[in-house]
Amino acid sequence: MNNTSALKFPLILLAFIIFTLPVKASLSRGLHLGEDSARRRPVDALVFPVPSADANTMFYLQRTTNTATLMYELNPDKETGKLDTDEPMHVYWIRYNEKGQKEELNYIQRKFAYGLSQKSLGNDKYDIRFVSYKKFPLTLMKAADGKYHIFATVSQKLMALRSIFIKIEGGSFWLPNIVYVEMKGTDPATGKEITERFKP
Repeated sequence: MNNTSALKFPLILLAFIIFTLPVKASLSRGLHLGEDSARRRPVDALVFPVPSADANTMFYLQRTTNTATLMYELNPDKETGKLDTDEPMHVYWIRYNEKGQKEELNYIQRKFAYGLSQKSLGNDKYDIRFVSYKKFPLTLMKAADGKYHIFATVSQKLMALRSIFIKIEGGSFWLPNIVYVEMKGTDPATGKEITERFKP
């Protein structure tokens, strides 16, 4: 759905998303990140794979710079298996543009670009925000299925967020030409797929 009045991502966030890694060769049902034909189509001469998912996967982020993908997952304690209340989510790369290896964010990426600000609200509920744009709230909590999902409100619609995709065509380092920002997820009440696309 096109909606130019939707949530506005500041250019500095988009610049981080586009440029902070090297460019190389390349609650209910419906939240499983399986095959997605739209994601398998070439975009700017790149083919974007859909990451495999498990119960810990909340959402992922991709952009047309290359196929390296940011994964946002639950962060359970290794000993107890319970969610880490101080840092309930973990962010890392899947370097599809290299050998498909997993890689941790470096300090700058974690603190200024792709990392998260995370705060417990009590009752297994957490306020989650991108460190580069804290005005966009996400809520991590359990849904009716008893599982954690992460929720966002976009264009006055509540969705269980599944993915974010940013398409860029040209522009400069600080003023990239953003064709659109796309968010995909599901309606938590019906399980219906939701797509919100807008130009910032």
